[in-house]
Amino acid sequence: MRRLIKKLALNLFRGRYAPRSFSKWLVLLFDCFIFFVSFWIYVFVKYVNYVDSFNMIWEVIQVEIIHFIPLFVFFLINVFIFGSYQGLVRYSGFGDIKKIAYVCFGTFIVAYMTKAITVGFIPRPLIYKWFVSHTEVVFISMLVFVIMTLSRLVIRRIYNENINHKQEAINTVIYGAGDAGMITENALEQDTSASYNIVAFIDNSANKIGKSINGIPVYSPSKIYNKDFVKKNNIKLIIFAIPSLGNDEKAKIINEIIDLGINVKSVPHLNNWIDNKLTVNQIEDIKIEDLLGRDPIVLGKENVTVGLNNKVVMVTGAAGSIGSEICRQVLHYKPKKLILLDQAESPLYDIQFELKNNEPFRSFNIPMEFVVGNVKDMVKMREMFDKYHPQIIYHAAAYKHVPLMEEFPYEAALVNVLGTKNVVDLSIEYGVEKFVMISTDKAVNPTNVMGATKRIAEIYTQSRKTDKTIFVTTRFGNVLGSNGSVIPLFKKQLAYGGPLTVTDRNIIRYFMTIPEACSLVLEASVMGDKEDIFVFDMGEPVRIYDLAKKMIKLSRKEGVEIEITGLRPGEKLYEELLSTKENTIPTEHAKIMRAKVRRYTQEEVDDKIHTLINLIPTCDNFKIVAQMKNIVPEFISNNSIYSYLDKKENKNEI
Repeated sequence: MRRLIKKLALNLFRGRYAPRSFSKWLVLLFDCFIFFVSFWIYVFVKYVNYVDSFNMIWEVIQVEIIHFIPLFVFFLINVFIFGSYQGLVRYSGFGDIKKIAYVCFGTFIVAYMTKAITVGFIPRPLIYKWFVSHTEVVFISMLVFVIMTLSRLVIRRIYNENINHKQEAINTVIYGAGDAGMITENALEQDTSASYNIVAFIDNSANKIGKSINGIPVYSPSKIYNKDFVKKNNIKLIIFAIPSLGNDEKAKIINEIIDLGINVKSVPHLNNWIDNKLTVNQIEDIKIEDLLGRDPIVLGKENVTVGLNNKVVMVTGAAGSIGSEICRQVLHYKPKKLILLDQAESPLYDIQFELKNNEPFRSFNIPMEFVVGNVKDMVKMREMFDKYHPQIIYHAAAYKHVPLMEEFPYEAALVNVLGTKNVVDLSIEYGVEKFVMISTDKAVNPTNVMGATKRIAEIYTQSRKTDKTIFVTTRFGNVLGSNGSVIPLFKKQLAYGGPLTVTDRNIIRYFMTIPEACSLVLEASVMGDKEDIFVFDMGEPVRIYDLAKKMIKLSRKEGVEIEITGLRPGEKLYEELLSTKENTIPTEHAKIMRAKVRRYTQEEVDDKIHTLINLIPTCDNFKIVAQMKNIVPEFISNNSIYSYLDKKENKNEI
């Protein structure tokens, strides 16, 4: 019976059987009790040297209970105004203590103002009978504040140490002994889902090293960065709590930490805190992007606003990784209408649901049209242009998977070449102001069918001569997290226990985030004033093998192996962006350059592309690829069956 009562009491204290609306009234009752006790403690101290008989005690009670009633009413008024009873006592923090301070100070103010107002029309004897002096109100308020604060902190401590039975404490180090570090420590202490033992802070500041904060020592990084310290103190987690640090420095530090085999988490930037407060749920796992060591590229918004505001914008491939992010960013610039075209109905439904139901997009109240259609279907595309008359087009629709397109060249040509031609031709016919094509670094000296089709699409786009439509092309490398990219693949392989597959130990790629890629596209759309191809300064390339090793360390699955599978058909060891000074011209933006590429005339392009398009229905892959090589002489197949066509004697056979 005793155990049952204890269990019921503990569950009630934890709020399991007490509704939230009921528990707050319990807190209010508890606060009223504290006020009652505090008042009579003050009375006891006030009269302890003057009362020497039971009759005098009764007289004091009769006098002071009249003083108690108005003061208690004033206290209740402030409790309801500031809502000090609405917090969960076992989670009390600085915010709750501030509310208690407001209640106590408000009680003094209300008492002072009430007494001052009533002096003019109530006899003084009655005022002295009902109201205590201002000095006494101050002392009583201070006593209430101290007891209420201490009671909450004591209850929180009892709950955390004796009632809230947690798993074994996680020995944790916080990197950063500044304000964010202090807030992180407080958030960990208030977490009820796990127990954290803060072993140390790490900081580079000589003024902090060797000292302690809340009894926790502050060490230099060199003290922590060794396996002996980690093993001796059984360190399981390091939380990076310097959210304002640049990506380069942050990546360097985190790379050193994960080499110790410790789980690493990071405090998000202050702008991402909810209601300017940090909770444990917001402390996030380190992402692979954090280890690439490149600060995000910030592009201008003023020009983009001028270029897109009140325009009818169409995005092809709008349900893909790049297309959907372009749509999200375009909406922030208040277009007149946004048309989203994609042939994949399920992803299109997903982006439709997101943009119509999620904030901030729902609040924009911008008309949107979601169209299921394929750019290779000229009838459907003409219908769209005739109905919506787009002014700005972002052409993101394309096949992009290198090995698959190596198997199906006719499909790659059908969508990437014919599809682009359809949209380009209609843009000229309907007087589109700007056509922005999203291309790829694989179009530079292509070694595969996909890259070759994108280069042909670039050539056709650049060769169009018109006074109405400006054609702009953007090229960038691999996009982190996009459909089919290497990082989602590695995550899936890690989930299944490995191995991680890398085609070659020396293969390298450039990387950027999806928002960066789309910001580049938007910036290019307003920068371009002729048939420009823009390339992006993407920093240093990343070795995929090293990326795989870092992801294994981040996942803390040290037993996972990396399997070298060999280059896939059409794949090359490194991609080129034409980012050297010899091949590019700087622009007003330091991270964006114009590519210097060969210009083709409309006459020499049209015949060759017309021949390619006529070959598509034959599904004769060798003839289709041979014509691609005729259009793009630098297209030399790599690790592909079409390498046969690169031999001079075989070109004449096809």
